[in-house]
Amino acid sequence: MEGDGGPLAAIVSGANVNDNKLLAATLDAIVVERPQASETGPQHLCLDKGYDNPTGRQAVEGHRYVPHIRRIGEEKLDAQGERRYPARRWVVERTLAWLNKCRAILVRYDKKACNYLALIKLACALLWYRRLWTLSILR
Repeated sequence: MEGDGGPLAAIVSGANVNDNKLLAATLDAIVVERPQASETGPQHLCLDKGYDNPTGRQAVEGHRYVPHIRRIGEEKLDAQGERRYPARRWVVERTLAWLNKCRAILVRYDKKACNYLALIKLACALLWYRRLWTLSILR
């Protein structure tokens, strides 16, 4: 997901596969061409605490991102030691709720994974189109 909740990649796997095992495949599946990372303009990737392991860090560094992963048990605190800026998990949850409105992908009835992935990508493209259309009306 990008900062405002737009889906950038989609992959299909079993329900019992841990997310950190799919991180490299998800980073490979990103459809938006990103700028080349350089010393002056590095590419940053923020992940939650579930990716705080060597596999997650290797996948991120292998794709030339600067990882921002909180340690397990670590909270983000301000200068006074208080929690002020909670994680923005609602952005991801909102996008998943938008995708769940598409009844064809809510429950997988397709036998082939490639057909189901095509429906997911179509729903993601529809999300991007609706966001672009809404922004064009607001201007």
